[in-house]
This record gives sequence, C-alpha cells and structure tokens, in this order.
Amino acid sequence: MTKYAIIVPDGAADKPIEELGERTVLEAAETPNMDKISRQGRQGLVRTVPEDMEAGSDVAQMSLLGYDPHTFYSGRAPIEAVARNIKLSADDWVFRCNLVTIADGKMADHSAGHISSEEAKALITELNEQSGDKNYRLYPGISYRHLLVFKGLDFDVQTYPPHDFIGRKIERILPRGKGAELLIDLMARSQQLFINHDINRVRRDLGENQVSSIWLWGQGKKTVMDSFYKRFGIKGATITAVDLVRGLSKLIGFDLIEVAGATGFIDTNYEGKGSAAVEALDKYDLVFVHIEAPDEAAHNGSAELKKKAIEQIDKYIVGPVLEAIRNYESWRILVMPDHLTPVSSRAHSSEPVPFAMAGENVSGILHTTFSEAHAAESGFKIDKGFEIMEYFLKS
Repeated sequence: MTKYAIIVPDGAADKPIEELGERTVLEAAETPNMDKISRQGRQGLVRTVPEDMEAGSDVAQMSLLGYDPHTFYSGRAPIEAVARNIKLSADDWVFRCNLVTIADGKMADHSAGHISSEEAKALITELNEQSGDKNYRLYPGISYRHLLVFKGLDFDVQTYPPHDFIGRKIERILPRGKGAELLIDLMARSQQLFINHDINRVRRDLGENQVSSIWLWGQGKKTVMDSFYKRFGIKGATITAVDLVRGLSKLIGFDLIEVAGATGFIDTNYEGKGSAAVEALDKYDLVFVHIEAPDEAAHNGSAELKKKAIEQIDKYIVGPVLEAIRNYESWRILVMPDHLTPVSSRAHSSEPVPFAMAGENVSGILHTTFSEAHAAESGFKIDKGFEIMEYFLKS
C-alpha cells in the first residue's frame, strides 16, 4: 500500500517584497527539504480558490482535500462547529465570532493580540450570561476564534472576514442585509461590556492589544461532505491546531491527531507536529499536516516572522516526514500552501498556489528550487483545485 503525506504551510505563497530584494518570502527562506522534493519530483500551480468565490482558507482547504467548493461549501462557521462537536439542526445559523481590536474607527487586529484562550473564554462566557437570549448562544473556542449559533432566525447577510480588512474603517465592513441589525447590535453590546473589563485593564497595563469587540462573519448552515475513504479507499489522519481544518477532516472521516503545544500561531510546536506525522505514517495511508503559522505572520505584516515559520516547517516537518516516508516501498509526498497571503496586503489572495510533489512515478522537467516563479515556469497548472487530490493519489 502506498503511503502519502501532504504538508500545508498555510498562506506561505506570496508576492515579491522589496525588503527581500524583490523575492517572495518562500524564495528568501532556506528550504532545502522542499527544494529536494521539487528537484526530485515536479512542481506546478493549482487554483484552489474558484474565480467566483472569496479567497478564504475554508474554500481553499476544501479544494486541497479534493472536494469541489461549489458542491460542498456552505460557510466557514458550520465547518468549525463540527470541530467543536456543536450539534446543529438544519435551520440553525452559525457565525464565526472573532475577538478583535478596533482603533480610531479601524480594524487594527483580527486576533486582539492573539488573546489567550483563558482570557477569551472568560469574555465570551460573560457576554453569554449578560445576553439572556434563548435565540442564540456563544461557544468559546481557541484564542480569538469562537462561534455564535442562532436558532429560529433567518439571515441573508454579507459579512467581512476581519483578517482581510486590517486598517479599514469599521463602518465600511459592518454586516449588511437581512438580519444585519441584530448582528451589529450584538457587536455593540460586546463593546460596552469589554471597554472597562478587568481583562482589558490588565492587557492595557501590559501594553497588549485590547479586546474591543466581537466580530461576526463566515456564516452558514449545517455542512455535509462525502467520506474520503469511500471516494479513494484511503484512510487518513490530520495534524492541525485550527478548528477549520479539524472540522473539514472530521467531515470527510479523517482521524485527528493531537500535538501538545500546537497553537495555530508562529510559536506552534513544529517539532512535535513533525514527530507525530512520522509516527502516524505507520498507522495511516495518508497523513495531512497543516501549519497555520505563515498565514498568521503575513496577517501581522511580518516578512521576517513568515520566513522564520516557513524555515521551521521545512526543518522540523518536511525534512523528517520526507526522510521517514522514503523508507516505505511505495510513497508520495506533496507540499503546497492553501492560498496566497501576501505580507504587503496582509490579506488572502486568490491567485493559483505553487505545489511540489515527489515519489513513485512522479517526474518533472524543471528540476530546481521550490518557488512561485518556478512553479509557474513548469508550465503545469491545475485549474480546478479539487482535482489536485485525484492527481496526487492516482496519476
């Protein structure tokens, strides 16, 4: 049986940056193991975000896993609800609820300084208690990422992901449409609670970003997806620290492997993820490793942190997994970001992403380092992102 490994450095792809000598972060980073895969195998481009859809990690990750977003996508929040084991009825609406920092009327930080889960839980719990409304409930999550479930209500709203609108005026990105007034009112109530909260007083004294408000977006209804095993006959497992990828993995029947110290930020346990992936290869046909760090660094506008994250991924995850998987009689490995997150814009972008693939019966014509430019030069492009999985597994 062939062993497969997929490693996803979230948002690692970028555009040339002046401070890096007009190189992308991926080009500037030391990535000997990704380069080894591209030299020994092949690289190319994949459009993970359809042209008529927004450049969200939800759509991109769904494509990467081999599922057409036009068929299966119903919103980001319902996917994360699956990760939290939140039971939804067919009529429930669920929204992603960030804790954010607003300054001078603008979105300053989509993560409220990457607030700790303990602080966030206290704020979300208190907001729940003060609302006293049986029509909705807030569910605390990890760090700044939470959920809000509505029952008995209907929505037809446009919302805006805060990480894509850093520096933009709040008034221009408030929810719009049927039900928007309720969402805006809830956000305003949270601001009244948070403004003089003890947690914010401490954060203010420490010089940390304060929690200004909840931010509601990514809405949708219950999601259902086909089993990966039934489609491909392959048993898979996922290593990730974020609920979006956890939810997608559970929806398609992948097992989840927990890693101590995995944070979904640049301080994540890279070495632990790499070791867990190596161990999982013995038990599973396919191991899917997702690392959020490059994306978060780009949202923070830091090329230096993004470069460091990519180098850590290469050293502690790609390297050990490549070395281990080569010991199996038949194997394939794939490294690719889910989408671009340019440091310059600090927002997701929908251009095709580069991939590098190596293993049994994989060959290319451009044996060089892994980068956006070289992937484009290869001349190989997959326009429907969800087809990358079929190609990786069976081509």
